[in-house]
Amino acid sequence: MTVTTSLITTMRAEILDGDLKPDRALSENEIAAEYGVSRPTARVAITQLEREGLLRRSGRQQPARVPRLAAADVEDLFLVRMPLELEAVRLVAGRAAPLTAAAQAVDDLREIAATAAHSAFVDADLRFHRALVDAVGSPRLAAHYERLSGEIHLSMVQSRLILGRDRIVAEHDAVLEALGNHDGAQAQERMHAHLAGARDAMVAHFANGSAHS
Repeated sequence: MTVTTSLITTMRAEILDGDLKPDRALSENEIAAEYGVSRPTARVAITQLEREGLLRRSGRQQPARVPRLAAADVEDLFLVRMPLELEAVRLVAGRAAPLTAAAQAVDDLREIAATAAHSAFVDADLRFHRALVDAVGSPRLAAHYERLSGEIHLSMVQSRLILGRDRIVAEHDAVLEALGNHDGAQAQERMHAHLAGARDAMVAHFANGSAHS
């Protein structure tokens, strides 16, 4: 692993674990000093994490910041996310695509320890969704979805929202059941209900947080 890749991996994990707090300013000099890397390495890491939606800055000379997401960010994320995932389950239902990875993700979520970090719970949840997108077999679709994944993960971590393990596992299982029956319409209906429920709960959480801030 290169120094740059290691820095990106470390900072990504710290953002998603909540160790790097929203709104904290992160200049190239500060990152270089804190992580013991060169300024060009820090610059590359900032650029990559900006692409993933995990850092933002208002100009090239401005420090990067971990974004503090709001209800509008969640609504915009799901505006793009939902059509991609609904199309993915429609396509997967119509072919004999292996669903082993998606099923394993559900099992992992079912068995994750109650004491596990919130980000670990979120990761297990999102691996199910990524597995279905990957099952389509479209490199472009997978790459496009991957670009959203960082912000999706961040929104779930910042909301501290868990709909409940039993509910999420049951809804994931219901989607898998429809896919196993090659029922694209039912798979889309169940996935839509699952995603809409998560979106609405997260939007309400962020809106309430803004109202009390």
